[in-house]
Amino acid sequence: MSEQQPSDLRSARWFGPHDLTGFIHRTAIQAEGFSKFAIKDRPVVGIANSWSELVNCNIHFKMLADAVKRGVLMAGGLPLEFPTISLGESLMKPSAMQFRNLMAMDVEESIRAYPLDAIVLLGGCDKTVPAQLMGAASADVPTIMLTGGPQEPAYFRGKQLGVGTDTWKYADELRAGTITQDDFNELEASAKPTAGHCSEMGTASTMTSIVEALGMCLPGTASIPAVHARRASAAEATGRRAVEMALSGGPRPSDVLTEQAFDNAITLLMAVGGSTNAVIHLLALARRVGYELQLDRFHEISQRTPRIANVRPSGEHLIAQLFNAGGISAVLKELDPLLHAGAITVTGESLSDGYRNAPAPDGDVISTLSEPFDTSGGIAVVRGSLAPKGAVIKRSAASPELLKHRGPAVVFEDIYDLGRRIDDPDLEITEDSVLVLRNSGPTGAPGMPEWGMLPIPERLLRKGVRDIVRISDARMSGTAFGTTILHVSPEAAVGGPLAAVRDGDHILLDVQEQRLDLEVPQDEIERRLAEAVPPAPKYRRGYGKLFVDHVTQADEGCDFDFLQKLPDEEPQRLPHGLTSGWQGGW
Repeated sequence: MSEQQPSDLRSARWFGPHDLTGFIHRTAIQAEGFSKFAIKDRPVVGIANSWSELVNCNIHFKMLADAVKRGVLMAGGLPLEFPTISLGESLMKPSAMQFRNLMAMDVEESIRAYPLDAIVLLGGCDKTVPAQLMGAASADVPTIMLTGGPQEPAYFRGKQLGVGTDTWKYADELRAGTITQDDFNELEASAKPTAGHCSEMGTASTMTSIVEALGMCLPGTASIPAVHARRASAAEATGRRAVEMALSGGPRPSDVLTEQAFDNAITLLMAVGGSTNAVIHLLALARRVGYELQLDRFHEISQRTPRIANVRPSGEHLIAQLFNAGGISAVLKELDPLLHAGAITVTGESLSDGYRNAPAPDGDVISTLSEPFDTSGGIAVVRGSLAPKGAVIKRSAASPELLKHRGPAVVFEDIYDLGRRIDDPDLEITEDSVLVLRNSGPTGAPGMPEWGMLPIPERLLRKGVRDIVRISDARMSGTAFGTTILHVSPEAAVGGPLAAVRDGDHILLDVQEQRLDLEVPQDEIERRLAEAVPPAPKYRRGYGKLFVDHVTQADEGCDFDFLQKLPDEEPQRLPHGLTSGWQGGW
């Protein structure tokens, strides 16, 4: 791409005209202490910062933003940082997922409304990354992402821990009576030792890895630890590249986020045993650029993609070891025969240019394609009378013996019912039972929280049972494990077949055959659904009502229906309103 003239820059529409409107725009910047020289004939790079003291994953972003600014200034641009809302997976209720679309709207409208020639996105925690990508994709101004990096591994009694995966295991042991509350308190003090997102291949690490596979960040930056000096160096380089993108006018998100890029992202997702949450985020992101990505595409790519990363919860290592083995670049290099290697990235070069010099697999953390850790990818899609529009399972973190299973249902109406009865000694349940949680999807919960990793009843835990089949219209943490069927679509709250299940009904799961069936005659299912009373909406006003009225189902990405790209409309890259003239520009 050729370099733009200063007068061609997007920001020049605000700052260039010598009229009343230009006067007002320039004085607004000068009021902050910038001189005319700071904005004359130079690109303005916006830094979308999701820093918040409510989000430990992103708490180091002030330092990263400073490093980005340094890079922008080195390259001759003007960096202007702006805040967005920040989504914290641990503290936000009912779920950060309920606010992903709100953050995406915040990012999109901030980019469009302000005089910015290129954007650097700073994201790390689970929903922050997809929200920023979705907003930037819709605004379609040249954009590059810098992710925050994983925290350092925790240690408990000499054992290296992941933030979530090991917590869930110890929580089961506490309920089973094999460790004490004092033991658990000691674990709590050790669990999160530094800034950064989850240290295993949870949703955060999955999404940051996918950013590299999509081509939306500098190569080699996805898995650098949050507290490593190379993370700040990558931030500086990202700032420099943002200026180059501003001057050349691209690539824009619409240039990078192609059908080939999504195939690359899904291939990587399967190869690393990544989070099922990535399925929803990629479905939503694709629709922001007008690509109708289908759920079945994930299964197709999973079938031909072996798992070559040995990282929890689908393996034994953490992201720190993956980084030391060459990071996501090394994984992509080994996946080269399965990738669209020529796909364009934010560097202006191909994806393969970015991983060409990555090291070969070490055989321990990263395997070869010919000798993988698993012959198929981490996630499978199932369909049937219980999930007509599909559901997903992370088979790489499930019990192999349960991937084909038939058992009687034990049904919980919602998360509150589950909380009341899961450890009831009178609950009729065996290790062959199938736990069913409904009314926990996009509109039913609402917000589709990570409630899908239903707890094993204490009675079974004390007998040594650590996994049974669980089914819901909810999501689960990317750090979690077990034979859990998630994202059942359509959800129970909108009349999906999950609403028809009754205690004792037999459910058949066959992952190999992609089946999830309620073994009840279809006319009986329809009769039950006709008699079912849908739950009352949880919200009658505000953002909550907007959410439940407009959120799409899991198989379409849970975005708002009005935010998907219209087929007959180009991206709106400039705001409505006057950016020049004597009318005032307010």
